[in-house]
Order: sequence, then structure tokens, then C-alpha cells
Amino acid sequence: MTEMRRPPENLPFLHLVPNLVTILGLCAGLTAIRFAFLGRFDLAAGLIVFAAVIDGFDGLLARKLDAASPIGAELDSLADFVDFGVAPAIVVYTATLAGTAELGWTFALVFAVCCCLRLARFNVNRDVPLEGRAHFVGVPAPAGALLGLLPVFLMLGGVLDPARAPWAVAVWLGVVGLLMVSRLRTLSPKAVKISRERSRFILVAAALLVGLMLTRFWLLLVIFDVAYAALLVHAVVSARRHRRR
Repeated sequence: MTEMRRPPENLPFLHLVPNLVTILGLCAGLTAIRFAFLGRFDLAAGLIVFAAVIDGFDGLLARKLDAASPIGAELDSLADFVDFGVAPAIVVYTATLAGTAELGWTFALVFAVCCCLRLARFNVNRDVPLEGRAHFVGVPAPAGALLGLLPVFLMLGGVLDPARAPWAVAVWLGVVGLLMVSRLRTLSPKAVKISRERSRFILVAAALLVGLMLTRFWLLLVIFDVAYAALLVHAVVSARRHRRR
């Protein structure tokens, strides 16, 4: 007797929503690369920022909809490599490092490879509580992408022209890449807690951020990068003090 094949089960459409969000972010990263080649660095950087904003929504939706799957986890990691490794490296290179020829491209490769290594480490330790609730280990890929794009944000915000100092941009890309693969404990949003007395100041600050977002968007991203870099410097100093003790 031949074994009867079971008909394929119907998959609820809501279970596809997390993967659709991941595909949306992937398309944003790929389109950012296209606009970088066209010289539209504002659109290219904006699409990467958009991908960083929606990153994590796919995982949140998967948990809320009980739609988590192995293919969804792998798809998310592959999309993150394109969005936060390949796309930022190409945007920064075409915007500020094209005049440095091979050496500038080398640092762009270092940044992309470091992002890939970080994501690979995360995939291997996905079931291990390596990324604690109170902190991340190393700079997360989305934050690393935004840090790597700081020279482009400075250019778009009219603060300065980083193309005049391409070697500084190249070193910056390399440093950010190393921070992504480091064991440095970095801040996790889950660890941030606000007292009730200070909640009103947070709301006022939110209004200020919205105002900057609508008027001086690139300057806001520069402020974000500088603030985050200051937190990283504080984390490095704290780690050295802990080792000495």
C-alpha cells in the first residue's frame, strides 16, 4: 500500500506578517545601495535609518502573533547583514571614501565583515543568554550602522565635509566595526528605567526630538551618534576600571 500524503496545512496570513516586515527592511537596504550609486546620499541614508527603526518589529510581531519560525530568524539575520553591514559600507564609501581608492574600500570591507561576524556570533548563541537583558555584548548591528553613517550625517546636516578628511572616515569605520565584534557591554533599551518624577521631562524631550526630526533631521542623527559614542566611551572607561580592580 502506498502511503497517503497529507495535504499541506493552510498558513494564516498573519503568520507571514513578521517576514513581510523583514522583507520590507531588506528592500530598504538594497534600495539604499542603488541610491548611493546614483549620488542620492540623503535617500540612501534615510532608507538605512528606516530599516534600523523597523528592525526588531519583525521579532516583536512574531512573538505577539505566535509566528516565530527558524526561517524567519535566518531571514532576519541575512537582512540585517545587508541593511547594517553592506549598505552603510557602500554609502559611506561612495559619499566620502571614493577618493582614497583601495585603502578606503579596505576599511569599508572591514566594517561589513565585522557586522557579518557579529551577526554570526549572535546566531550561534541565539539560545544562549549571551545578550543579557541589562546590556548587549558589543555594539548592536543597527546602532553600528548609524554610527558608521556619522560622516554622511555630518555632510547632509551641513556640519562639515568629511570628504576632506577621508582617512579619518576610514579609521572611524574600522573602529565602529571593531566595536561591533567586541565584548564591550553596551546599553540595552530594556535596562533603561525612568522614575515617575522625571517622566514629564522625558515627554518634553520627546517633543524636542520630534521638532528636530521635522526640521533638522540629519542634525538630530548627529546628536544621537555623538550621545551614543559618549556612552561607549563611558563603557570602555568603566570596563578598564573594573579590570584594574
